[in-house]
Amino acid sequence: MSFNIQTIKSIKPYLVKELSALYSEPEISALANIIIKTTFKSLKLHIPALYENIITQKQAQEIIRICKELKTRKPIQYILGETNFYNCVIKVNVDTLIPRPETEELVDLIIKENKGFRGTIMDVGTGSGCIAIALAVNLPGTVVTGIDISDGALAVAKENAILNKTSVSFFKADILNFDIKSFNRTDILVSNPPYVRESEKKLIASNVLDFEPNTALFVSDSDPLKYYIATLNLADFILPRGGLVYFEINESMGEKMFQLLKSRSYAGIEIINDLNGKERIIKGIRND
Repeated sequence: MSFNIQTIKSIKPYLVKELSALYSEPEISALANIIIKTTFKSLKLHIPALYENIITQKQAQEIIRICKELKTRKPIQYILGETNFYNCVIKVNVDTLIPRPETEELVDLIIKENKGFRGTIMDVGTGSGCIAIALAVNLPGTVVTGIDISDGALAVAKENAILNKTSVSFFKADILNFDIKSFNRTDILVSNPPYVRESEKKLIASNVLDFEPNTALFVSDSDPLKYYIATLNLADFILPRGGLVYFEINESMGEKMFQLLKSRSYAGIEIINDLNGKERIIKGIRND
């Protein structure tokens, strides 16, 4: 048994001692809560008495292992191999991005605006499958499909569909060079494509740059909307008049995205700010 980790209550002080040079105290508190919730899955976090429980040597060693990896700045989600997204457990690895809170906002908007929807949804650039799976779970009766170019990401997405007991289907496709014969008509297209411009890399935290798949994050400054244009090209074939598009966007590209959708004869175009007041979501209705 580790001398420093005897009980559940002792985990946070241990992490503070080991990680305070790298993380702030609020960050360490958040990490401790995630680690405790994941390691002790049956633990009711609102019952303080449980924090006095003696932990096993195996559990103590697992906490120490996680702590060592945190010292490398590896994201906790990759260390644990999973994260929570819109009340779904989503497996992640280095082939997939870690789902962000703003992407939960995108999912929340789609769910709230489409209550009772029973049609078809396609998630372009699905990654871990988090968007597609959360929509399938919360809009029962829909037929949801996700596409991605990464074999590794698709393998994770398929595992997540099973884990969350959904019938989402995933298949490999390159949105920049798609074969229309592979696609069926869909009522809603959603996408959170790469949208961080290469010139913005300097603004990105080192742990993101070092561990997350850069191809899923970055796009060239010379053609920053290429994935949105490609998705709208696909929409020309599979999205009917009255069909909906929802995109997560770069906060600095809202006006350009508005003009892009307008130029493609979309109606009801609306830019939605995220909880931090940044232009993060755009939606439109196909009108031709």
